[in-house]
Amino acid sequence: MLPPWIAATPDGVVIRVHAQPGAARSRIAGLHGDALKIQVHARPIEGAANRALVDVLAEALGVRPAAVSVVAGARGREKRLAVAGLDVASACARLAPFVDKGGTPD
Repeated sequence: MLPPWIAATPDGVVIRVHAQPGAARSRIAGLHGDALKIQVHARPIEGAANRALVDVLAEALGVRPAAVSVVAGARGREKRLAVAGLDVASACARLAPFVDKGGTPD
């Protein structure tokens, strides 16, 4: 059974994200309900927080930032990010340290 925050697509996966802009540091902070909580230092001005969000998720998944895009919720806290070229099993495995520990691994 898949976690509620991820879904398979023909091109990769879509990940539900709860964004927290203006945080002290950028990191994956575990889960927030049925979404992956990502805190970013950037403020939501002129798309800076969305770009930071893409960078944090891309780094955690080991993919290029160009493979990650915001497909829904660009102006809100609840977002959906598409990741091209990655299957659900790989994405879950790469994000497990963040989800299991409730934040960025040491």
